[in-house]
Amino acid sequence: MQWHTNTLLYAQPAESRGWRRKKKKKKKKKKIRLLCHFSSQALFKCVIPSWLGGSLLRLGPGLFEVGAEPFNHLFDGQALMHKFELKNGNVTYYRKFLRTDAYVRAMIENRVVITEFGTAAYPDPCKNIFSRFFTYFKGIEVTDNCVVNIYPIGEDFYAVTETNYITKVDPDSLETLKKVDLCDYLSVNGVTAHPHIEADGTVYNIGNCFGKNMSLAYNIIKIPPVQKDRSDPIGRAEVMVQLPSSERLKPSYIHSFGMTENHFVFVEQPVKINLLKFLSAWSISGANYMDCFESNYSMGTWFHLATKVPAVYLSSHRFRTSAFNIFHHINTYEDQGFIVVDLCTWKGHEFVYSYLYLANLREEWDKVKSAAMTAPQPEVRRYVLPLDIHREAQGKNLVSLHYTTATAVLRSDGTVWLEPEVLFSVPRQAFEFPQINYSKCCGKKYCYAYGLGLNHFIPDRIVKLNVQTKETWMWQQEDSYPSEPLFIPTPGATEEDDGVLLSIVIKPGAARPSFLLVLDARELRELARAEVDTIIPVTLHGMFKPQSQHLTQA
Repeated sequence: MQWHTNTLLYAQPAESRGWRRKKKKKKKKKKIRLLCHFSSQALFKCVIPSWLGGSLLRLGPGLFEVGAEPFNHLFDGQALMHKFELKNGNVTYYRKFLRTDAYVRAMIENRVVITEFGTAAYPDPCKNIFSRFFTYFKGIEVTDNCVVNIYPIGEDFYAVTETNYITKVDPDSLETLKKVDLCDYLSVNGVTAHPHIEADGTVYNIGNCFGKNMSLAYNIIKIPPVQKDRSDPIGRAEVMVQLPSSERLKPSYIHSFGMTENHFVFVEQPVKINLLKFLSAWSISGANYMDCFESNYSMGTWFHLATKVPAVYLSSHRFRTSAFNIFHHINTYEDQGFIVVDLCTWKGHEFVYSYLYLANLREEWDKVKSAAMTAPQPEVRRYVLPLDIHREAQGKNLVSLHYTTATAVLRSDGTVWLEPEVLFSVPRQAFEFPQINYSKCCGKKYCYAYGLGLNHFIPDRIVKLNVQTKETWMWQQEDSYPSEPLFIPTPGATEEDDGVLLSIVIKPGAARPSFLLVLDARELRELARAEVDTIIPVTLHGMFKPQSQHLTQA
């Protein structure tokens, strides 16, 4: 099982191995460009739906060592972009490394040059001791390794991570086009990899920033759709509303947020970034991002609300609950004066990313399971936030929705204590990387969520969850490891689950060890698979770019 686990998560692409073998040859840049691009005609079993045409674009780590220096964390691997192109009944697979500064400089110097999530970069060992010493005091160089997601802004497409850098890419050729620093346009130190995108192309996101008197805050930003003058929408980006931080110099880690038709929901979790450590230890002693995280169990978890029009922070609505980790929102909607928030949570305050160091995940299967037994327990939870917080007396449940057991109780200090309804909970079995019928249900009452089933952190199934009845369906095959399932609706469909799911599956040891899986979204019945003759490293998030202009966001 150890070999399977290693291959699933960390197999280096042939391009990276080939580049290192050939790196001393002449015309190096041309060699890199060719070797980083791979295409393979897929062998299809069964028949894909005739209406399904376009490109599945995915991002994930693809290179886990440079020269003699390994990367330490799953999120450190250099960004590799994948594309399955579906056209005229044929499927072709392509991939290419993003030519970010982090990647290009690492290839040139044959070492880790820019600090990543869990790996610190050190000065060039070939330099003398004085130049190495002063290098530590040049300030923090933030990574542009956009390994997490890809989404459209206007007519362009951007690969993203969670720093202030995003990378413009060509979704057809997979070429890297331009590095963009959002700090040039907005007061943010970074934004999440999971924006919300409205039907007209308006993009909303959230990031932290320094406010007045060096106080820490969270800014919700808005990037408008394509303008009549065809100007770059990023140039017209603006901060809509600012939310306060519970601690002045310790912002909470943010990976996603909720949005309804009229409100934004931000969940402030007890996993914190110690900015003093970030600013001092990093620049002096070579810390990495993970070294700057800490937990504050006593704060619990806070829910913040803001209205969209006008954009106003609702400071009087102070919602609190017990501590948990949160990475992915499933959906958020309004119903009868309440805001329903469905989340993938992990109990407690311990940071789940601590379990994603490569040294941990490369262990034998029994050791991986043993380590996971001490990790926070995953649960899908529903919280309900009342907009009228004075509808009942203190100490009484404010939630009157008939279909949920979630509660909200007003306390004497003015806060509202939340208790959730648990929608899915199995020991050490996570429902994560959630997807919905986004174009139809985002910000609206819904029924179905699709997710990646994690068995002690190992992705071994695809799960469909009815959030109203808690009924589940599952696709699973022995020694097969899927990625996040992306929902694509059938054109003209009226039913919420009328469509297909797309997932990249790794099957180590098979003659064709990777395939694109097409599932019927109603029954999780396999419709087709497109097999390729190469291992595809783990992918995190992505999107489907149809042949038409309509986009499906992951």
